[in-house]
Amino acid sequence: MPTFDKIPLGQNIADFVEWLTQHGAAYFDAFADALEMMIHGVTNGLTFFNPLVLIGLFGLLTHLIQRKWGLTLFCVLSFLLILNLGYWQETMETLAQVLFATLVCVLIGVPLGIYAAHRPTFYTVMQPVLDLMQTVPTFVYLIPTLTLFGLGVVPGLISTVVFAIAAPIRLTYLGIRDVPQELLDAGKAFGCSRRQLLTRIELPYAMHSIAAGITQCIMLSLSMVVIAALVGADGLGKPVVNALNTADIALGFEAGLAIVLLAIILDRVCKQPESKPKEAEA
Repeated sequence: MPTFDKIPLGQNIADFVEWLTQHGAAYFDAFADALEMMIHGVTNGLTFFNPLVLIGLFGLLTHLIQRKWGLTLFCVLSFLLILNLGYWQETMETLAQVLFATLVCVLIGVPLGIYAAHRPTFYTVMQPVLDLMQTVPTFVYLIPTLTLFGLGVVPGLISTVVFAIAAPIRLTYLGIRDVPQELLDAGKAFGCSRRQLLTRIELPYAMHSIAAGITQCIMLSLSMVVIAALVGADGLGKPVVNALNTADIALGFEAGLAIVLLAIILDRVCKQPESKPKEAEA
């Protein structure tokens, strides 16, 4: 069979990363230090309060958002169980990382989704990139980020953002694109500018889809907890990795249960309440 020369694709990528490391080490170190300082600031803010006080605040916030006593009770009991098991510090570290990664994804993903909905050609070009970001194994992200930023929470956070940002982009795009043309025509007939069409018609109509994208982003970020722990990130992933290395069933079950409870709470609290149809007036 004829032999073909292998395309040095992987070697070219490795050379590019090495070039970035040699010429931009100071910039990457400064960026990593700033990002790590912000994450630790959020974590310190969460751990500043007494755990029981913070649990009460979480319960109050849950009730104000969802207005469900059952969910409020579940939230309070879940955090009390996590506190009793001794994973409060790790849970707050994980919560800080998830909230920070979600904030970054929303600040970047929602505007990109809005722009893509108004520029179909841009979304056509971006779609294969989003597919690549969601299908490439997450460990592949960790290799260059680990080389550029070193061990710690930063490479795990960057990999989390790359993995989760596609959800808000796609669902924002779908929500804006599905706005009925009749509503847009009515807005134009009343003299709305492009900004007014966006803020008064498109965004309110697409809010349910955008909220679903944010919720999915939170779940995807939380799914990266264990993987981020492999590169030195703190949180609930560390005891899971330790349990895996030592075959400690008790440690793995307790840490895994804490992750599950946190995931359920975030999913239920961030889920947009279903609007009840208004009854037709007689």
